[in-house]
Amino acid sequence: MAYLQPDREGKVYLPAIRAAKEKGEKLVCLTAYDYPTARIVDEAGVDIILVGDSIGNVIHGYGNTIPVSLDEITSACIAVKRGTERAMVVADMPYGTYHVSEDETVRNALRLMKYGGAEAVKLEGGSNRAGLVRRLVDEEIPVVAHIGLTPQSVYKMGGYRVQGRTAEHAKRLIDDAKALEDAGAFAIVLELVPREVAAMITEELHISTIGIGAGLECDIQVLVLHDLVGMTFGRQPRFVRQYANIRDVMTDAIKNWSADVKSGAYPNDSESYGLTEETKKEIAADSKA
Repeated sequence: MAYLQPDREGKVYLPAIRAAKEKGEKLVCLTAYDYPTARIVDEAGVDIILVGDSIGNVIHGYGNTIPVSLDEITSACIAVKRGTERAMVVADMPYGTYHVSEDETVRNALRLMKYGGAEAVKLEGGSNRAGLVRRLVDEEIPVVAHIGLTPQSVYKMGGYRVQGRTAEHAKRLIDDAKALEDAGAFAIVLELVPREVAAMITEELHISTIGIGAGLECDIQVLVLHDLVGMTFGRQPRFVRQYANIRDVMTDAIKNWSADVKSGAYPNDSESYGLTEETKKEIAADSKA
């Protein structure tokens, strides 16, 4: 069809994720919420971009992810999609958008894909979401599941705590993972899960595990980009390794620019737009007339 544009070479779709699992190749996933960040992340070679509901914490300044709306995720997804050529774009389904009827959930997911440009959606929950995952997959909507610490359940869980520390809870996580795989999810996020439990789940599943605070054995690792580059505030979780401090870089740049403005060093003549001598003469002549 004439309106279809060819994909960039190496574009990541589901077969590439499945193949990586089979070959034992590690993949990487980062968050992005806007066009320039998505371009940088995509051009750096990241395999999956998550338009996460973490936008609530790191962009909007909410205390948690609960207030994030479908409109906010859709808008961010549109911008991210425009800046992405290779990576798969996955959109979080915000709190309240899948805690409804299956039909309404499908409509919300379709909105993220049809208008937002998402290539898959992610939702939180274990075996209790298996039927919903199956319905979404039946409607040809690729699904990433999410178990362990599920931030949208922060009030129920009583905070952000490691999940699966006891044998009973670990068994429940393993059962949840299998149920979600059977329902058709193509990947499962394991958040704040003991590394041994994550390793067992990764070994038992045929689909990919995406680890965040879940140890080395997961097939894919994901982080919030702002944590990775020092753009967040307050104490960070143990699993966050900061690879740069963009916050300090930005602060220094702003201070240096402000100092130059106040001293008269910015802007200089080469950074300004001037008139030709002929034009200046014409203006001078007109002013005398």
